[in-house]
Amino acid sequence: MNEFIGFNPLVYDDSKILVLGSFPSVKSRENNFYYGNPQNRFWKVLSSIFDEPLPANIDEKKALCQKHKIALWDVVIGANLKGSSDSALEKSDFVLADIRGLLKNYPNIKKIVCNGKLSYKLYLKHFEKLGIEVVYLPSTSPANTRFDITVWQKELIYN
Repeated sequence: MNEFIGFNPLVYDDSKILVLGSFPSVKSRENNFYYGNPQNRFWKVLSSIFDEPLPANIDEKKALCQKHKIALWDVVIGANLKGSSDSALEKSDFVLADIRGLLKNYPNIKKIVCNGKLSYKLYLKHFEKLGIEVVYLPSTSPANTRFDITVWQKELIYN
């Protein structure tokens, strides 16, 4: 098995929403950035919701997140894992992110959006008492064949 350390959080002082994934996919690890699988809908969803051009590279992805006050991180930041499946991650030894510390250092974050069932399940199991709104959203993964963008629209638009 391969040991992998996840990405650092992508967060800004004025971030309002933290999107939590479970752990970077193989393609994301190869591309060295969040949602790096071109089949993953994440960047298409963000560009559609905010009526922005689809980001073509990492700098444009970061700029899109910064402009719309979106932070990114994963619940798991380290794992002995082969592949990208949630079931493999659940069975592996893993290290949790310091979400508590992140929220303390970035108090403008007022909502956590979990991208998929596993991130939501792990968040509730390990961090449920942090006193912040947490929402489960259907995974943007290409493995999710019944994806619905409307629930993402509702949760990512803030006042």
